[in-house]
Amino acid sequence: MSAAELVLDARNAVGESPVWQAAEQALYWVDIPAGRLHRWDSRSGEARSWDAEQPLACIARAADGSWIGGMADGLYRIDPTPSGTLRCDRLAAAAHDRPAMRFNDGRCDRQGRFWAGSMALDMAAALPVGALYRFDEAGLSKPLDGFIVPNGLAFSPDGRTLYLSDSHPEVQAIWAFDYDVDSGTPHNRRLWVDMKQHPGRPDGAAVDVDGCYWTCANDSGLIHRFTPDGRLDRSLAVPVHKPTMCAFGGSDLRTLYVTSIRPGPEALHDQPLAGAVFALDAGVSGLAEPSFRG
Repeated sequence: MSAAELVLDARNAVGESPVWQAAEQALYWVDIPAGRLHRWDSRSGEARSWDAEQPLACIARAADGSWIGGMADGLYRIDPTPSGTLRCDRLAAAAHDRPAMRFNDGRCDRQGRFWAGSMALDMAAALPVGALYRFDEAGLSKPLDGFIVPNGLAFSPDGRTLYLSDSHPEVQAIWAFDYDVDSGTPHNRRLWVDMKQHPGRPDGAAVDVDGCYWTCANDSGLIHRFTPDGRLDRSLAVPVHKPTMCAFGGSDLRTLYVTSIRPGPEALHDQPLAGAVFALDAGVSGLAEPSFRG
């Protein structure tokens, strides 16, 4: 594919957290405010969804075949049921700094620990009350805080670098951390990419086999690829303004799947496919997403 191809006109309010499952050749993702888990089968083209009773922001497959999800008030084990609902069992309550917060971007590290950021629902207030949580066999902890909209969480191929962004317009930065793979501890935080120097705000991300970091540049309709030294290598376009997160999939992990946001009707005239899921030829292979092993 030489340009973005439509996978599904899902019309998600906030499509996020795409996760490819190779054994099923299927893509899963969420619509955050709808509290909805989606599945699209790449072989049959069949799509289906399941609903929860509160916003569902990020997901990771667990080693036992269930899912772990970051919701409004905590982390949950979530299981699709034949009735089209999600059975949700809370694993840990979130220690939010104030009311009206929820989880946002999240994924597992290479060792199977689940990481997820939190944010205030009122993004316009620019409140630095967001944090980055870690969930493993020791429970839920909050190693990093002071963010407005933590986003773009990803890990280098060897797992020894953690990437994290803040997508709020006042920040628009991507940081790199050294990461202790034994303890799951990030340290030595440094500014890696100043996104105010590039089109778009840094949203969800993925890392390829070369260690390059792909970030959805929200508001620009682009997905940027940065090399490990922080240099912009290329940008791919999608036909919507607000791509949200990308994930590698397909039989050879060379397809980049991208979720997006659907704004109000007044903003749809030049992007009728906003809220859809797209596929791009990345030109490089990605990495399989680790399972949760807490």
